[in-house]
Amino acid sequence: MFTQVLDPTGNLFLTWLVALIPLVVLLFLLAGLRWSAWLAVLIGSLVTLALGLWIWGMPFGDGIKAYVYGSLTGIWNVDWITFWGVILFNTLVTTGVFDKLRRWLISQGTADVRVQTILFAWAFGALLEGLVGFGYPWAFVAPILIAIGIPDLDAIRVAAIANNAPVSYGALGAPIIALAAVTGYPLLALSGSVSKIVAILALLPPWVLLYLVSGKKGMWEAWPLAVVGSLGYIAGQLPWGTFINPYLPDVIGSIVCFICILLLLKVWRPPTVLGYGGKPITGAASAPAHGLSGNEIFQAWLPILVLIVVVTLWTGPWSSLPKIVLFHAAVSAASSIAQGATIGAVFNWTPFVGGSAILASWVIVALLLRVNGKQLGEIFAKTWEQMWGACLVGVFIFGLAYVYNYSGMAASLAKAFSSLGAAFIVVAPILGFIGVALSGSNTSTNAMFGKFQALVGQVLGFPPLLLPTVNSVGAEIGKPIAPQTASVGVSTSRFVRNEGAVIRHNFGWTLVLLAYLIVISVACYWFFPGIANL
Repeated sequence: MFTQVLDPTGNLFLTWLVALIPLVVLLFLLAGLRWSAWLAVLIGSLVTLALGLWIWGMPFGDGIKAYVYGSLTGIWNVDWITFWGVILFNTLVTTGVFDKLRRWLISQGTADVRVQTILFAWAFGALLEGLVGFGYPWAFVAPILIAIGIPDLDAIRVAAIANNAPVSYGALGAPIIALAAVTGYPLLALSGSVSKIVAILALLPPWVLLYLVSGKKGMWEAWPLAVVGSLGYIAGQLPWGTFINPYLPDVIGSIVCFICILLLLKVWRPPTVLGYGGKPITGAASAPAHGLSGNEIFQAWLPILVLIVVVTLWTGPWSSLPKIVLFHAAVSAASSIAQGATIGAVFNWTPFVGGSAILASWVIVALLLRVNGKQLGEIFAKTWEQMWGACLVGVFIFGLAYVYNYSGMAASLAKAFSSLGAAFIVVAPILGFIGVALSGSNTSTNAMFGKFQALVGQVLGFPPLLLPTVNSVGAEIGKPIAPQTASVGVSTSRFVRNEGAVIRHNFGWTLVLLAYLIVISVACYWFFPGIANL
């Protein structure tokens, strides 16, 4: 068995610098040269492999196996989910079901900009993030907000800030699945730990959203919307992510939030109907009618209900399907940090993983919606055009992560950062924030930094799940300033190819949310460490 070397250069500071090279190369290619993500990650993964072989002395055959097992994990555990999730979403768009759902939801609120913001930016944005992610919540929510009178740039900012809390579970749980794959921690335990931190984080954004669209006075006047909006989402996502699975917390959270807000509007509405900027609206206070029949409304919600039922029955803790392993491959190394422990690069082919459940959901939905051959061609062509690059990123980023961990580079970097001691709890969410701000992907950030964060926590004696968890949640906060996310998010606005203006506009409030997360992280470390224990 290969034994990792903690300090291959004989100088820990120099080793630390060398261990940073793959990350620096990757981030330079993404942020500096603005290369396509898949190409940047491919080059970064090859640099990682070369350093692992040359500096850390990783055996060639074992290193190649680690890379291949990582790439296969990326394909099966992440790409398989995100591809079918986007297929499902594009099916709803192509058949017109998504537009019916949007029209019905608009009609349920009032003309008040605060009501529409909570319904669409917050609740509907969480639903879109849970289903598809990749910046699509911005792209679909921003035009709705623009249509109710919010200026383009401000509408995109509102959609982006609202998108913060749901990102950890975006694209049907892919970031959590990635985190579990690289850390080796149980999937449901990680999901529960992230759910608890996200629940605390989710208390703030609805207040920020109300302030952004109506000012301080408008925010306080509509405080029930902020309270019910945040608690409604938490009431759905927290128990689901903690006890059921990481695939649907956003979807369930958004639906519970919709129900709570609509019930609130039956008994309470803001005393004054306000437009953007807190200006009173004269005339009709009701939102436009949807013009849909009862059958059309049912059809609009049916795909979401099918997805929830199938994925829940298929992947819940009561199901043995995800535990079926038809192929197992692994290569192990003796850890340089924990004596007697091993670091494994493992690929398990489990044919009935969450992605297969989503495929089954889509088949049922396609049959129920009577999708024809022409529509199928459009759906698959559009999805391939959207997803081929993201799928390649999944292949190469996991190859990079597995080699980085297996070779000992992650352990060397963790040993260096552990010199910060307990103060590292402040750094951990910032690393996740920086990672996603440059890579554009919570999933990729978890793959890059997840094991490193876990190793630092191991050296420092932190609760095992705490640092990987705040890494993931820190990553979601960086999304509003990620160029790759912004490029998709502005695709339906006049800011196409002007992502810089959007990022600058989002930056200040993103830092506010990051500071809030740091406070949460420190509080959990000092006062509530049990929420991140196995």
